[in-house]
Amino acid sequence: MEQGGSLVRALRVLEAVSALGDGVTAKAVARRLGCPLPTAYRTLGTLVEEGYLVRLHEVRGYGLGYKVAELHRGLVGQVRPAPEVRAAVHAVHEEAGAAAYLAVLRDDAVVVAHVDLCTDHPGRLGLRVGEPAPPHATALGRALLADMTAATVTAIVGSGGLPAFTPRTVAHRSGLDRELHRVRSAGAAIAVEEFHREVAEIAVARGTAAVGVAVSRSDFTARRARLEEIVRAGADRVGEALRARPVP
Repeated sequence: MEQGGSLVRALRVLEAVSALGDGVTAKAVARRLGCPLPTAYRTLGTLVEEGYLVRLHEVRGYGLGYKVAELHRGLVGQVRPAPEVRAAVHAVHEEAGAAAYLAVLRDDAVVVAHVDLCTDHPGRLGLRVGEPAPPHATALGRALLADMTAATVTAIVGSGGLPAFTPRTVAHRSGLDRELHRVRSAGAAIAVEEFHREVAEIAVARGTAAVGVAVSRSDFTARRARLEEIVRAGADRVGEALRARPVP
């Protein structure tokens, strides 16, 4: 029990240092976790020894260590799709003139597996590879949820209220169920200003992956039909590639 408690405490300390930023003190960590200061010092020391935190002597505090970056690189490598899949997503980017995303279901989370963007077409969703996408508030998430059973949807998003990112976010399960019905009928998921203001998305799922683009709301209004055509074609290409070599 003590070993398990120590492990959980170490994870909470990592989260606290990540949230509070470089230079956070042991006192600040202890206050945030509500634990005795000696306990915070011991946990911080262990994490420094193992490389998950560093002691920043110039500011007399702590920061995230470089093993955290190694873990993230490992995650990115695990979700990275095959070259054929990345090529299909790149084609969507070029044809749509917009950042293109690939998301997959990993355990009980919708995770970004690939982003194809450039300086002219930045990633308006603000999501990077390896990060979870809010399944109820993004077109990528809804495209994947629409093919799942009600029980699976509940396991992923729950049965009650959902986080509201903007005033337009569908923040209740009943509203999400209606949206998923629309996705199943239309074959494409749309989210307008639900994750970020002034950002609209469209996504289509094929099997275990969803392909989508994110553009400004005005651009989406002007090009909706064309964007949907491009995303559908790109999803078909991704589906073919996945049948040959599935996403991990």
